[in-house]
Parts: sequence; C-alpha cells; structure tokens
Amino acid sequence: MSAMAKQITDMVDMLPAQEQSLAFELIKRLVLAWDPDFIKVTPAEAMELEAADAEFARGEFVRHEDINWN
Repeated sequence: MSAMAKQITDMVDMLPAQEQSLAFELIKRLVLAWDPDFIKVTPAEAMELEAADAEFARGEFVRHEDINWN
C-alpha cells in the first residue's frame, strides 16, 4: 500500500461510521469513473503479470492436463 493510500485510510478511519460510508461511496465512484470495467491494473499487478509472462516465455508453466483437478 502506498503512503498516500495509508494516509487516506487513516483519515477515513477517524470519521464516524456514517461519514465513512459516504467516503466509501465517493471513492467507489472515483474508481468506477477511472476504470468502469475494472480492467486496469495496479503497478504491483503489472509487475506480477510481466513476471508470469516471462516464466511462460521460458517454458516455466504447468500444463492444464498435468493438474489433478480431483
């Protein structure tokens, strides 16, 4: 979690429950306006995806058929 995100959570945590609900709705609207389909990734998620792609490119993966799904 970034320092700013931590600061925001600390501030919201100081509010009474009703104002926390209002803050939640505001933040949710901001996020939905920025990414309505939840398809954007965070910098940490982008790094994980890049690492997974690199592993796949090197052949470091498990085939679907090799997994015991039972």
